Amino acid sequence: MIRLANELLPFGEADGKRGATVTTVQGVGLRSERGPVLASIMLSTGLVALDSTILATAVPSIVRDLGGFSQFPWLFSVYLLTQAVTVPLYGKFADSFGRKPLMVFGIVVFLIGSVLCGAAWSMPTLILARAVQGIGAGAVQPMSITMVGDLYTVEERARVQGYVASVWGVASVVGPTLGGLFSQYSSWRLIFFVNLPLGALALWMLARHFTENVPRRPHRVDYPGAALLTAGFTLVILGLLEGGVAWRWQSAPSVVIFVLAAVALIAFFFAERRATEPVLPLWVFGRRVLAGGNLVALTVGALTIGLSSYLPTYVEGVLGTDAVVAGFALAALTLGWPLSASFAGRLYLRIGFRDTALIGGGLVLTGAVLTATLLGTHTPVPAVAGAAFVLGAGLGLFSSPTLVAVQSVVGWARRGVVTGTNMFSRSLGSAVGVAVFGAIANATLADRFAHPPAPVAGRLPDGVDATSLVLGGHAQAEVPAVAGYVRDSLAAATHHVFVSLVVVAVLGTAALLLIPRRTQPLSFDGD
Repeated sequence: MIRLANELLPFGEADGKRGATVTTVQGVGLRSERGPVLASIMLSTGLVALDSTILATAVPSIVRDLGGFSQFPWLFSVYLLTQAVTVPLYGKFADSFGRKPLMVFGIVVFLIGSVLCGAAWSMPTLILARAVQGIGAGAVQPMSITMVGDLYTVEERARVQGYVASVWGVASVVGPTLGGLFSQYSSWRLIFFVNLPLGALALWMLARHFTENVPRRPHRVDYPGAALLTAGFTLVILGLLEGGVAWRWQSAPSVVIFVLAAVALIAFFFAERRATEPVLPLWVFGRRVLAGGNLVALTVGALTIGLSSYLPTYVEGVLGTDAVVAGFALAALTLGWPLSASFAGRLYLRIGFRDTALIGGGLVLTGAVLTATLLGTHTPVPAVAGAAFVLGAGLGLFSSPTLVAVQSVVGWARRGVVTGTNMFSRSLGSAVGVAVFGAIANATLADRFAHPPAPVAGRLPDGVDATSLVLGGHAQAEVPAVAGYVRDSLAAATHHVFVSLVVVAVLGTAALLLIPRRTQPLSFDGD
């Protein structure tokens, strides 16, 4: 059993020439005993990775069963929102109480949420259950990455990043395939129950192989900051998703919601300045390498959720395939990511973090442009998968170097905070991104369905739920013209989303310029 003690060594002196901060080990050699711990970390990561990929191909089946196409973005955004707003808390607690208790808590809550999702009887109940899952995932993902940062030096992380990234590669194939198979041949509810044996095994391995000794001291939880952060971004997501659907953009409800969101976020800023132990320390945005890494994570989250949310819907609803084919198309995105991430580990040791990420940014831009220009009403599925693969390969070279750069410039006592903030930024980008993309898609569909051509007028179901007529690989309309118009409308909506991805890719690549070409350890008052 490995025991980690929080005895932080001076940065650059902990491991001789390796020049990275590590924790000391009591009783056993660190190098010989890290394998079982890494295995439990990879399994825990797989818990979140599988759920991230398995749900996307099941959305059309869920919509057909429960209804609420206009609400389906909430399945992603509420999960990502609760994950995002809890990540800073977990990151802060990890530096105070240790990594293991938070990892165990996150896995247990995630499994509870999975059971609730599988038992959901309506779209609102499924959305609430996804919120519970998000609270658990908010601990699992950042704790996994923080523990890797604790156990391995910068040079070793080049290899370990490939191992951890391979989890996403496996999930990229298994997840969409299982989601499509369950949706087409059984029930979409089974996709949530798959988490239970995986989570139980992760808990057992973590309890058996990882023990840490953390000095106890009094702490003050920043409850006002957490409440204001949650309220502010919840209102932002609500306004973006429901604006133009439940009410007009220029209406009083939209104005009130966005004004209240701005007030809450401004109040959060001032609350963090006064807090003794802020949930989201403002210094993480005041250093170039940290600010740049967080902005990149923001765009990575938006890009990932945008493609993974709407690519399966496009492949099924526009191209007329089934859920299994849509799953393989999406698998290309998440397969390219870990492959390039493994290569990124070796590349950034040679040319640096920023230059490696810039190469990834070029690939991300290329993939986004291909997605926006090539995906039409008659695009072959292999071409769709090819564009997704290029974008995924770019994301692997784009995100991994920036994350390691953020972790490498601080010691153990702040690694949880900076990792949590980076994960918060990615989750926030996903949550806001899916809301923005949902608003774009819903607005496009609402406009087209409100002004249909004469042969279709009066034959469309009310609202954007008319898209259910073409989801599932076959038309469910008595009049072929109706299904054709719905399919063309869905093609227009997804095209607008894919064009938005190009804009996000440009912003993400520009954010890389904030990161210095050569990173140095950061100094803090009191160190």
